[in-house]
Amino acid sequence: MDGTTELLSISAFARRVGIAPSALRFYDDCRVLRPAWVDGATGYRFYSPAQEARAALLRSLREAGLPLAEVTVVLDGPEHEGCEVLERHLERMRDQTQTAEDAIAVVLRSLSAAGSATEVRIGGVELASAVRQVVSAAASDVELSALGCVLIEIDDGEVRLVATDRYRLSVRVLRPAALDGGPCRLLVHAADLIEFGQWAARVHEVTMQVGPDGVRVRSPSESRSLVMTDGLFPAYREMLSALAPPECRVIVDRLALRDAVNSHGDGARIALSFAGDAMTISLADHSDAAILPAVCHEDLPQRIGFDPAVLASALEASVGPDVLLEISAVDRPVVVRSADQGSFTTLIMPVALSTSS
Repeated sequence: MDGTTELLSISAFARRVGIAPSALRFYDDCRVLRPAWVDGATGYRFYSPAQEARAALLRSLREAGLPLAEVTVVLDGPEHEGCEVLERHLERMRDQTQTAEDAIAVVLRSLSAAGSATEVRIGGVELASAVRQVVSAAASDVELSALGCVLIEIDDGEVRLVATDRYRLSVRVLRPAALDGGPCRLLVHAADLIEFGQWAARVHEVTMQVGPDGVRVRSPSESRSLVMTDGLFPAYREMLSALAPPECRVIVDRLALRDAVNSHGDGARIALSFAGDAMTISLADHSDAAILPAVCHEDLPQRIGFDPAVLASALEASVGPDVLLEISAVDRPVVVRSADQGSFTTLIMPVALSTSS
């Protein structure tokens, strides 16, 4: 192909600059590190060796814990503004050292959680982490029993955990170490899966066997059973494929947004608005407003409303320092993504704000 012989595939570029391909795709969506060329027919991304210096600086800034909203200032803003951002971040890190150590300890503990027979072998900690992320999206008190369950799908070389309460949908995709047998789907009560995830977190690897008589899960030293339940789980794949392309993308510090949402938790709904380099969180009547640094691509002309409990739960289940909100409309599902784990997707439904808001 003309003009592309010096370009590198996303995998080759990822190895060269030490950034995961999933993170490169995220940085492309955020417009922080765009590919040099995208094949219009396949969608494959290609990068130029000349982009290595920017990628290395981006990686260093991210390793230093700098939020993307501030990374863009260092990469693309005036030099004096970039220096001010770094100095403020350094001072902030000095002030928050103990807080950061406590937060990391919590995360490390939480990430330790998940016809013919089908057998799949998967890491215990990875499975437990998936359970922790997905199970909170299951409904706790509903007439439709399937919404109180987690769907486990084994197919196409993947293990998928899915849960929804109609207001939020969470999907985590796992790549097993080994998979033998045909595709299968099973529903497990969320409460049973929580206890199972706590057990899986303590073992290196588990083997799951799905057969006509049920599900057996074993570790090198112990064997357990999972009770399957009957029910019709919502057609979540059709839901995902029907999503409209995002009209607005917003990058913001995940924990800062979570804390701001929790501080408005007494309200029935909160409103988010975005403009340029800021996100505003307030109650529906515009009161109690808080402003966070953000990177906003294509400003959303209207405020968008959320149930604070639903949004906070989605942010809590995510991982990594930043989240990307992909918004197609104020009355359509919003996708919550992170660079640190591209295999985890959360959809949350906005709520209507009063006509006076």
